[in-house]
Amino acid sequence: MKIKESFEKNIAVLTITGNMMGGPETTVLHDKVKSLLADNIKNVVIDLKGVKWLNSSGLGVLMSCFGSLSQAGGKMKLACVAEKVNSVLMITKLIQFFETYENAERAVGSFQQEGK
Repeated sequence: MKIKESFEKNIAVLTITGNMMGGPETTVLHDKVKSLLADNIKNVVIDLKGVKWLNSSGLGVLMSCFGSLSQAGGKMKLACVAEKVNSVLMITKLIQFFETYENAERAVGSFQQEGK
């Protein structure tokens, strides 16, 4: 799994490539979010266009990222959620925690519309 980081004003966009199946590489995502929080970046878009599948460990990392950002007064939004990943989010009812967008640009735009 690889993470590419970019910024749109005060919003971090983390583009993930590869499956989120647990292990040390998946926890790198949460470490990245914690690093952003340390730099006072509290709004994050996680672009999943390169993720075709995730298991319970991958879901756990997304929830950990969501929790860390929420606790700090920030928000996390998902972009480009593949059909299989979306199905897992729906089956587990975790979809209710995440705002999802068809692409990263719309997710970033939604932050700007909120005035954040």
